[in-house]
Amino acid sequence: MNYTVQINRLRLHASHGVLDQERLVGNLFEVSVTLTIPYQTAKEAFERDWLSGAVNYADVANVIKEVMAIPSCLLENVAYRLRIAISEHFPTVKGGTITIAKLTPPVPAQMESAAITLTW
Repeated sequence: MNYTVQINRLRLHASHGVLDQERLVGNLFEVSVTLTIPYQTAKEAFERDWLSGAVNYADVANVIKEVMAIPSCLLENVAYRLRIAISEHFPTVKGGTITIAKLTPPVPAQMESAAITLTW
């Protein structure tokens, strides 16, 4: 049995992009993360109501903010670095999904966002 911890559409400003202007001015991004944790590693959270047995979503949000603060050309690189940071900070996480959406991509078309998703 597993459970998931989710961060949904965490909105932040960051400087990711191939164009110089994107790196200089930045853009708005939304990051959503779903982390899969085995029930056995979280028994204290379920059975005793102890935070020590859980993956704290506030801590996950802080890791996302730290990784997003480091500029990259490609969202693929940001997602990869985020996956590595999550694995290092939360070793009980056994899988997950990361979606990073650029809310105003520099393309000559009207769209809600451009996004990539990494699943492991």
